[in-house]
Amino acid sequence: MKYVVIYEKSRSGWAAYVPDLPGVVTTGSTREEVRSLIQEAIEFHLDGLKEDKLPIPEPSAEAEVISVSQP
Repeated sequence: MKYVVIYEKSRSGWAAYVPDLPGVVTTGSTREEVRSLIQEAIEFHLDGLKEDKLPIPEPSAEAEVISVSQP
């Protein structure tokens, strides 16, 4: 499965979350660190759902970057 991950830069580092998996969020100093942590968080979350015999959400979120010109 492939889930969309949203990365956001802040003054103190990076954050990431997964729109299709509420509560799966992480922060870190670098984007690379956050990428590793969010991968682990997704796997941990899905393992917990399986263990609890709950349905695994199908990926449905999409992302696109749109360029706009400034007046």
